Amino acid sequence: MKNENVEHEKYYVPDQSIWPIVGAVALGLIAYGAAHYTIEWSNQESGFGHWVLLAGIVVLLIMLTGWFRDQIRESQQGLYSAQMSRSYRQGMSWFIFSEVMFFMAFFGALFYARMIAVPWLGGASNNAMTGEVLWPAFEAIWPLTTTPDGTETQAMGWGLPLMNTMILITSSVTLHFAHVGLEKDKRKSLTTWLAITIALGLIFLGFQMYEYVHAYRDLGLTLQSGIYGNTFFLLTGFHGMHVTLGAIMLIVMLARVMKGHFSKNNQFAFEASVWYWHFVDVVWVLLFFFVYII
Repeated sequence: MKNENVEHEKYYVPDQSIWPIVGAVALGLIAYGAAHYTIEWSNQESGFGHWVLLAGIVVLLIMLTGWFRDQIRESQQGLYSAQMSRSYRQGMSWFIFSEVMFFMAFFGALFYARMIAVPWLGGASNNAMTGEVLWPAFEAIWPLTTTPDGTETQAMGWGLPLMNTMILITSSVTLHFAHVGLEKDKRKSLTTWLAITIALGLIFLGFQMYEYVHAYRDLGLTLQSGIYGNTFFLLTGFHGMHVTLGAIMLIVMLARVMKGHFSKNNQFAFEASVWYWHFVDVVWVLLFFFVYII
């Protein structure tokens, strides 16, 4: 016999959303536009790649704005249950795990090039004859700053990246202080430290843009600079994209904090942004060590 007086935990089922497909379209436009823009830039040709890239960025910003708006509205209306909160935590955990695997693939490519391909081509394991045929006068050194056609480039130094490393590590500390301020309901401390974290993230991105200009203009280090240039720009470029996304998330969190959102018991959106930012920082420390130092 059923007991009709038993209360069950509510579970909110959101309405169907257009934002996932809009985000997929945006990422497709960005990938297509970035690829064509890179080719056009490298060949000094005019084309439409930059317009497609710009369109993708605009669509992505629209998607982020709309999706964030809907999620914030649902949260403020008290529609989420404890089960929904657990679902969000599991989803964010799996998302960060997928990002770890994403960067592991690029680190794996770097490891393969440095530890396997370059020594093999240089004559390791009695393959000197193969190396001589494929690339005469090849020297098995890293960074590999000579391309097969004989073009010479320069390796990126670690002075500015070291400064950026300190900036990003400091931003993790300031974000932790902001989180402590939220836990202790110190809104002024929360707002101040969060604003400082965002400023540090934007400074990091500004220095990285300067580093890219320096690489192209002064060092001749481009995407066409062989395996070293490829891995350098893929690793640092994708990391820069993640820092940009993290900064956007923190800016949204700052706007919500200034509107009085979040409390000690209702803060997952802020907490998820903190997880993501710390993940981005850890990736950069590994990237700095493997790409710039050794």
